[in-house]
Amino acid sequence: MSEMDTRLFINGRFVDGQGGAEVAFEPALGQPLAEVASASDAQIDEAVQAADAAYRTWAKTTPRERSAALLAIADGIERQGDALAAVESRNAGKPLRFVKSGELANVADVFRFYGTAVRNMPAPAAGNYRSATRTSLVRRDPIGVIAQIAPWNYPLLMAAWKIAPAIAAGNAVVIKPSEMTPLSLIKLSEIFAEVLPPGVVNVVCGNGPEVGNRLISHDLVRMISLTGDVRTGRAVLQAAAGNTIKRTHLELGGKAPVIVCANADLDKLVETLREASFYNAGQDCTAACRILAHRDVAQDLTDRLESMIGTLVYGRPERDDVEFGPVISARQLERIEGFVSRARSAGYDVMQGGAAEPDGFFFSPTLVAAPIDAEIVQKEVFGPVLSITPFDDDQQAVDWANASEYGLGSSVWSRNGSQAMAIANALEYGVTWVNTHGVMATEMPHGGMKNSGYGSDLSMQSLIDYTQIRHIMIE
Repeated sequence: MSEMDTRLFINGRFVDGQGGAEVAFEPALGQPLAEVASASDAQIDEAVQAADAAYRTWAKTTPRERSAALLAIADGIERQGDALAAVESRNAGKPLRFVKSGELANVADVFRFYGTAVRNMPAPAAGNYRSATRTSLVRRDPIGVIAQIAPWNYPLLMAAWKIAPAIAAGNAVVIKPSEMTPLSLIKLSEIFAEVLPPGVVNVVCGNGPEVGNRLISHDLVRMISLTGDVRTGRAVLQAAAGNTIKRTHLELGGKAPVIVCANADLDKLVETLREASFYNAGQDCTAACRILAHRDVAQDLTDRLESMIGTLVYGRPERDDVEFGPVISARQLERIEGFVSRARSAGYDVMQGGAAEPDGFFFSPTLVAAPIDAEIVQKEVFGPVLSITPFDDDQQAVDWANASEYGLGSSVWSRNGSQAMAIANALEYGVTWVNTHGVMATEMPHGGMKNSGYGSDLSMQSLIDYTQIRHIMIE
């Protein structure tokens, strides 16, 4: 196994975990990469206590001081970019060139954005709203200790989405990375240790049932932020209604519809889906995974997509030519294979790209032509699998899209602006792209509806979500 750091980060110090070990794999090889000892119950309590103590001081710092810290973290990420990217690529299976050129830049950008946003916090103007002798003003105060659960598909980026707005607002954080991909966040903690006061950010490792549940149930935790699946979201809501009522922020997955009108630019669509459907092996909650195509263009689009997936290059993350790597684990590989196998058994047309590499958790890019009620169309596969289903008119497409339990990402493709906006306005999704898909902007909110959860990542709205608004009246 590698010599990567596997220690917890508690109260400004790196310490060995005292709980049971979890194995972090290298998905491209299908082999163990490191054993990471979990946090014990006592260490979870220590981390929360440290965050609570740090919050009391950190909350009193000025926006300027917190801004300087976040900008320094961004500088550190840029300096340590190669090292961070190497760890993330090996542990998450992502092409190294994409982590270096794209994701790490986005991680740094998130800290830079909130380093600026905290100095521009919006609020109603102070004024005499009740009488000439009574002046009202608004404060946005931090909430306290935030327990955060990060996912395995974007270990550093999702951690940044959570940590940056929380500490910018003056809170302190205890974050648990996925037990499958803890290594890059541990590496990032070296920068936290250099920049932040002890206890402002703490990292505890371990699985959800033991470490995660203990963390989110702690009485000193005042808010829980989760990116994960619906089942885990329900567990968070139960914990939030425990001895102390906790605020919650939930991003719980998706099944993004791509509505393709008869007049869509199919060349641009197919070019976009090459990345929007298959980046990170399709392991993305907003991946363009469910195409609803007007019947007039459905067969043409199917043929184009089949040709495209036949040219996709996937393989070992260190290669400079790969477009995506392996899926995260043997269990995830088995799950994806099950979806595709059942679709084939049901008689649906299954089209696949090149053969998978012999080692590692690789799955060939796949296109399935299936009806709207098919399992593979309705359920979140979370892999390099795309379905296509024809529709007859715009209302049918909207109805089918909105019938999903999910409501995170979606897109509409039409050369007619009025048609595109009418469909976009009718969709019950937190994010809708028109003639593109999967493009994020740090300045814009990202969140879901229905079983995809609630609350915003990114944008000023996320910073606001990590504050408690207060009214003070002076006479």
